[in-house]
Amino acid sequence: PEGDGVRQMGKHVDDVSLYAATILRGKKSIALDLKSTEGRVLALELIKQADILVENNRPGVMERLGLGYERLSVVNPGLVMVRISGYGQDGPYADRPGYGAICEAFGGVRHMTGDPDRPPARVALATTDYLTFVYAAFGAVMSIHERSRTGLGQVVDVALYETAFSQMEPYVPAFEKLGFIPKRVGPNLPTMAPNSLYPTADSNWILIAANSNAIYARLVNLMQQPELLTDTRFASIRSRGEQKNMSALDAIIGAWTRQYEGELLEAMLRSASVPASRVYTISDIYKDPHFEARDMLVKVPHPVLGHTTQAGVVPKLSRTPGSISHTGPEIGADTRAVLQNIGLDATQIEALIKKGIINAT
Repeated sequence: PEGDGVRQMGKHVDDVSLYAATILRGKKSIALDLKSTEGRVLALELIKQADILVENNRPGVMERLGLGYERLSVVNPGLVMVRISGYGQDGPYADRPGYGAICEAFGGVRHMTGDPDRPPARVALATTDYLTFVYAAFGAVMSIHERSRTGLGQVVDVALYETAFSQMEPYVPAFEKLGFIPKRVGPNLPTMAPNSLYPTADSNWILIAANSNAIYARLVNLMQQPELLTDTRFASIRSRGEQKNMSALDAIIGAWTRQYEGELLEAMLRSASVPASRVYTISDIYKDPHFEARDMLVKVPHPVLGHTTQAGVVPKLSRTPGSISHTGPEIGADTRAVLQNIGLDATQIEALIKKGIINAT
């Protein structure tokens, strides 16, 4: 009845979770005790009507509840069941608990994150979780598309560690053939230069990415240092990507960027068609007109706070653009409405509330 743990995460205004307001938006909330027989019966009735069921319990939990795919597919053959876990539904580690951060360590990503002279760092964002959700959604859409031909659903097995490991793609064949073990390279992009953070005169940072030879030439022309085009250390993408050459080139570029304040430097690079951006804070994002123009800062009504500003919908669809229907609901805000839709009357619902099978606000 206390709801998902996400309601206790992030920043709060009094008892209002700002994170829950955005991450649970567009959803209906039913508070239902799946460990009770009556609760499982209600869940099964809801699942009978579903196209897609998403669950992120440890493998085996749904089966112990009597809600495994073998049973569910009997009552709903077209059901697509998306199962998100740390290590997948099978294999020797399937029963291990795992969060995104744990699976980043297991999948090799944490070893690659941070500066080489310091312990492995973490990105202070749930990057592996978010990428896992993308894989899960992609698998669900593929399964629904396949169902249009066969009429049958299937299980989409999404593992957090595999999401993390998929980012290690270039190093898988490199280790097998060359025994190469990559190391942390700080703000640089491995084997690609210049692509890093460079200091500015106002004690900030700018990211410059001159990945192709053509863009590198434009950067060199802007710097007015044509010798960087003929120096054998920097003359090709491959040579620039060697660690010692990368460090030397970064030092040269850093000495140049340090002469200019961030906004001026960004404008100079933009005018030369060199991809670059100052390192934005959330405050900078709120001030930037592009985020507003692309509807990436959306004011969503909130029953207590008046509104919260939330990140906009992505991706952008031309004919059927997405929208935010409502903020994240209170726990059990839709319990009555959801159960009425499957045929329960007010008396039955109140009886379930008294038994503690459901909660409703």
